[in-house]
Amino acid sequence: QVQLVESGGGLVQAGGSLRLSCAASGRIFILNDMGWYRQTPGKQRELVATITSGDSTNYADSVKDRFSISRDNAKNTVYLQMNSLKPEDTAVYYCRAVNSDGRYQYQYWGQGTQVTVSS
Repeated sequence: QVQLVESGGGLVQAGGSLRLSCAASGRIFILNDMGWYRQTPGKQRELVATITSGDSTNYADSVKDRFSISRDNAKNTVYLQMNSLKPEDTAVYYCRAVNSDGRYQYQYWGQGTQVTVSS
């Protein structure tokens, strides 16, 4: 079992910045894809950004050029640097990680961290 613990959420004014962190612990084999997703009430969870074990990244169009995802494999941690925040970025942000034992892949989610951007 793998646990994901997010931190760094909070309240920020429009135009401001936040940095989210997600630390994985537990029975880790190889963490392949890691990423951030977000969800607002009444809507489906949506992809924000992902990063592979080889550091290839993918971003939602709505956050390109404003958000940056990175990872520290030595710390089993993934980060999301969020700049030029907008009120529409307000959501609960969830971390996701895929743990592979070489045969199977297991998906894990964090508990979520609230990001609120005021106008």
